[in-house]
Amino acid sequence: MKAAAGKKSLTAQQRDALLQTLAARFAKNAQRHPGLDWAKVQAKLIAAPAKLWSLSEMERTGGEPDVTSFDKKTGEYTFIDCSPQSPEPRASLCYDRAALDGRKKFPPKGCATELAEAMGVEILDEAQYHELQQLGEFDTKSSSWLKTPPEIRALGGAIFGDRRFNRVFIYHNGADSYYSGRGFRGLLRI
Repeated sequence: MKAAAGKKSLTAQQRDALLQTLAARFAKNAQRHPGLDWAKVQAKLIAAPAKLWSLSEMERTGGEPDVTSFDKKTGEYTFIDCSPQSPEPRASLCYDRAALDGRKKFPPKGCATELAEAMGVEILDEAQYHELQQLGEFDTKSSSWLKTPPEIRALGGAIFGDRRFNRVFIYHNGADSYYSGRGFRGLLRI
């Protein structure tokens, strides 16, 4: 479902295929969004082609996005990557551009913050990651970079999370580190 270079829109065929995939996932995982109606979600998606493109990028890169909440105040639905493990196509990235530029030996292929921005999504923060983990068991064999507080980033670090031993852990690492089992999970509000 990759759009033409630089073009952040989907063809009608791509849009319809994505909507079918999202509808099937929504129906299969009703426990993630009790009381929500797919027809209302779909209407919002169709009215927001740029957001639909971002969802297609989440899907294309292995995130398996699904609706996880609805904010009555803003009228926004929240989609989060719900793949069992951190999306592999988004792994082997350091945290941000400063970390990437500072890495002199064996630099990774890119950084999580720039890829998230290019996709039009946010990286989950610590609270959002804990909320996601209430909906299922995620990152039992992988880990995910999390939006890092400025005071930690200023000291050269970044945080990530995973689930081990039936418990969610938040750790720290140098922001310039990267691992094949660590990616990031995106969040999109529509």
